[in-house]
Amino acid sequence: MVQMKVFGMYDASEVRVEDPGLKKVINLQPKLMLKSHGRIKWDPTRAKVNVVERLVNILQVPGSRGKKHRIITNWITGKHTRCTGIVIDAFKIIEKKTGENPLRILIKAIENGSPRDEVTSIEYGGAKYPQAVDVSPRRRLNLVLRYFVNGAYDKAFNKKMTITEALAKELMAAAEGSSESHAVSKRNDAEKQADAAR
Repeated sequence: MVQMKVFGMYDASEVRVEDPGLKKVINLQPKLMLKSHGRIKWDPTRAKVNVVERLVNILQVPGSRGKKHRIITNWITGKHTRCTGIVIDAFKIIEKKTGENPLRILIKAIENGSPRDEVTSIEYGGAKYPQAVDVSPRRRLNLVLRYFVNGAYDKAFNKKMTITEALAKELMAAAEGSSESHAVSKRNDAEKQADAAR
C-alpha cells in the first residue's frame, strides 16, 4: 500500500504532537490535496480539518486584526490555489534550510507559539477587573495560526521580503522558540499579562 503524503511530498506519519493539550485538535491526516470545500465546516472543534489546510484558509484573509483590516492586498483575497502555493513554497524553503520535515517544524512552531494563559475581563460590583484564565486547546490553535499569518504579512507588506519567505522565517523562528517570531512574542506578552492579573 502506498503511503499518502501531504501535497505528495511530506510524510505526516512520522510527525508527533508532543503537547498533550493540542493532541486532540491538531489533525495531520495525510491528503494529497488539502481542500475540504467546506464539507466539514460544521465540525464544532474543527479537528477534522487538516492543520495545513487551516493555515492556507487563514492566509486567504490578509491583514485582519479583530474588526479592522489593517493590510489590504487585493492579489491574495480568497485565492485558495495561490495561498496553497505560498504554503508549499514556504515548506520547500524550510526543508532546504533545516533539512527536516516541514510538518514537524510546523507542529513544533504551533506548540511553542500557542499561549497557555490569557486575560479576560470580569465585572464584579460594577467594576471591571482583569482575570487570568487558561486557554482552551481549540483557541490555542486558532490564535497561533492567526499569529503566524499576521507576523508573515507584517514582515512582507511593503518590504523586500516576499510572503513565502516571511512565512517560512516565521515558522522556523517559532519552532526554535525565538522572540523574533511574532507568535512567540505575542504568547509571551499574553502570559506575562496573565501572571500579573492572578
